[in-house]
Amino acid sequence: MTIPEKPRISVLLAAPRGFCAGVDRAIQIVERALEKWGPPVYVRHEIVHNRHVVERLERLGAVFVEELDDCPVDRPVIFSAHGVPKAVPAEARRREMIFVDATCPLVSKVHVEAERHHEAGREIVLIGHAGHPEVIGTMGQLPDGAITLLETTADAETFTPHNPSQLSFVTQTTLSVDDTAEIVGVLQRRFPGIAAPHKEDICYATTNRQEAVKALAREADLVLVIGSPQSSNSVRLVEVAKRAGAGDARLVGSAEDVDWRWFEGAGAVGITAGASAPEDLVEALIGAIGARFEARVEEVCVTQEDVMFKLPRVLAE
Repeated sequence: MTIPEKPRISVLLAAPRGFCAGVDRAIQIVERALEKWGPPVYVRHEIVHNRHVVERLERLGAVFVEELDDCPVDRPVIFSAHGVPKAVPAEARRREMIFVDATCPLVSKVHVEAERHHEAGREIVLIGHAGHPEVIGTMGQLPDGAITLLETTADAETFTPHNPSQLSFVTQTTLSVDDTAEIVGVLQRRFPGIAAPHKEDICYATTNRQEAVKALAREADLVLVIGSPQSSNSVRLVEVAKRAGAGDARLVGSAEDVDWRWFEGAGAVGITAGASAPEDLVEALIGAIGARFEARVEEVCVTQEDVMFKLPRVLAE
């Protein structure tokens, strides 16, 4: 009996992909907290937007909640990598709780920038997505009304500041680089004196992953982005892939979410992962493709990453 040959396909693997330094640090914080204090350790909001990561930490003894009120005062609580409004740690101190802030240092940088603009008397525009935890956290650093959220170029065209000569902007760290540049372009055209961040707020990992997707999208009939629908940087990767010329692009949580009909007629498939998606999900997807196709895997690398962030002192001892 002759075994039919598998159809051939090229797999273009984006690099960099997957965990960024801020996500890696946040996960380590939960793991170290569990080692230091034992379970349960409470985490306000998902530590990162990936259910596989969250479920693994739950098995170790982490309990994920939405609000501080859901945490007992006698157990440690960790604040997620996305950052929290200033009122949250203030309330934890008032209740004399043990807490560890896992906010990504690059998000904290945006918080500091916003505070400095506010202290200088500037009105602040935040470019970001309404309802995202990072946006809620950034806007919560300052009094109500101090920051105006803009999501689109249309918002930027119609925005009316109180004092155009005292205006500044900051951005969410996980946005589309190209979309954000368009919004910033509108603001700078309308308000030439607007104060910009000293260094771009969109983080290195978001930028690098988008550049890697652009590099492979032109050759890919299909791009699969491993990530969560709640993950801003993962959703942006799908958008970037389509805009850069991919025949199709889909967001999948894991190999189990793949509809193999998407592969019909595809000679090349690109694979990447959002900054909160673990590498074992990438390996499982490549394995699933290899079970159905004669797959030739090629890595498309645009840069090397060597960024690392220190753990909080209380857990680094």
